[in-house]
Amino acid sequence: MLPEVKAEALRRLNYVEGHIAGIRRMLEEEKYCVDILKQTHAVRRAIQRVEALLLAGHLKSCVVEGIRDGREDQVLAELLDLYELADK
Repeated sequence: MLPEVKAEALRRLNYVEGHIAGIRRMLEEEKYCVDILKQTHAVRRAIQRVEALLLAGHLKSCVVEGIRDGREDQVLAELLDLYELADK
């Protein structure tokens, strides 16, 4: 994993953790449901951004290295698995 990708992913995950803690507090305090749902939507979007970041880093590093090392079939199978997972 590229060091800059790792650092950014960890930074974003810290944000997500804090946001989830805030949602938990909102639930405990019985805040308005729509407000809570808006926050859960924000968390889902933040996780999607982490996924996009990790995928871009994977494509720039691991995929390129795998192809250089002659592991094209393995690399393509892994990418297809990810594509199928995203489609569920």
